[in-house]
Amino acid sequence: MNIGTAAARSGVPAKTIRYYEGIGLINKVGRTAGGYRDYSDIDVETLKFIQRARSLGFSVKDVADLLALWQDRDRASSEVKRIAEGHVEAIGRKIVELEEIRRTLETLIHRCHGDDRPDCPILEGLAHPCCS
Repeated sequence: MNIGTAAARSGVPAKTIRYYEGIGLINKVGRTAGGYRDYSDIDVETLKFIQRARSLGFSVKDVADLLALWQDRDRASSEVKRIAEGHVEAIGRKIVELEEIRRTLETLIHRCHGDDRPDCPILEGLAHPCCS
């Protein structure tokens, strides 16, 4: 199947499929006599796997590692679990960072009158973060 069909079936845009091929995340596929990429059902399943992993926020490197483990029937599930646990820890750190950002913004918003006056604590907080 051509790249458009593979994109439609996998939910991965054609441009992203080309990118994944370019960085080696997926193997280069065969070409038709006309020079078009020719994807198989297995390629589409691989793209679906990658799409799901990316939608869960795994980095491209982690996706590559997970993909290799998925394709290796002799894998140890402990390795898969280790990658997933590391990702959950990273998500936890990001949540803490986002909560701090939210608190800061809420404080700045609370301090802003939001009227016709030109003074704005939000802009001041952005210009001088030490003083917000």
